[in-house]
Amino acid sequence: EHGRATDWHLMHLGHLAMSGAGLLFTEATAVEREGRISKHDIGMWSDDQIEPLRRVIHFCREHSRIKLGMQLYHAGRKGSVTVAWEGLKPIPPAAGGWTIWSPSASAHPGRAVPVALDHAGIKRVIAAFAAAARRADAIGFDLLEIHGAHGYLIHSFLSPFGNQRTDDYGGNRAGRMRFALEVFDAIRAVWPER
Repeated sequence: EHGRATDWHLMHLGHLAMSGAGLLFTEATAVEREGRISKHDIGMWSDDQIEPLRRVIHFCREHSRIKLGMQLYHAGRKGSVTVAWEGLKPIPPAAGGWTIWSPSASAHPGRAVPVALDHAGIKRVIAAFAAAARRADAIGFDLLEIHGAHGYLIHSFLSPFGNQRTDDYGGNRAGRMRFALEVFDAIRAVWPER
């Protein structure tokens, strides 16, 4: 609900926490409202998302010694779609969807054309990753995973197919890797060594 964990997460993650596994991750957790795949994604873009998820994590810790991780991501050009069981159909802003972002205005097959991030937008998203990491630490997660696959934003920067940029965030491999490395550095700067 607006990126906040619900009783579904309490049941789902609580059940998995008692499975006997050694490590449990949240589902992909959006770092920006406009970084969601669907409107039902969990998020860490706002402080009001901390307490509902802290409740879930507290429950898991009460009943299990499992380590807990959060997977941070930004959907990029694969965002603003219906949930999987409704076919992942694009939702335009006029119908309740949102602007989708990418390194270039190149659509993922079957999806809407995204808006290419300018340098200010890139810095905004990097800051959103770092802010989400701070919130995850406040909740008490043991580790983070930076989601850089499946055609989401980081992957789109890395890919010569999704990244048609000619500036310092595109072109050769080093340019295409720059965004991912800056996201990592921003998170590493706020995430405790422990």
